[in-house]
Amino acid sequence: MSAEDLENYETDMELALYREYRDVVNLFSYVVETERRFYLANQVDLQVRSAAGEVYFELSLTDAWVWDVYRSARFVKSVRVVTFKDVNVEELAKAELDLPDGGPFRR
Repeated sequence: MSAEDLENYETDMELALYREYRDVVNLFSYVVETERRFYLANQVDLQVRSAAGEVYFELSLTDAWVWDVYRSARFVKSVRVVTFKDVNVEELAKAELDLPDGGPFRR
């Protein structure tokens, strides 16, 4: 396998992951970013903890999807993350009106 073949493979995998994200994002309520991963989830519990003078974050996600091109199963029932780095949690805006697929107003 040449370097160009490998690059094309990785590009195809990233494009497939983006398409999957686009297809599933409406199933979730929250976007969660950590230093290592990007998640979609329906329930998020973020707790600020401290031990020995250090502050860290404990994050529990339920009904989640993981942005990771190398995972074969991106849908997970629950995720627990412990990190000393920033965590960003955003609630996704739900569309006021869902248009039917196949109609004249496609997304």
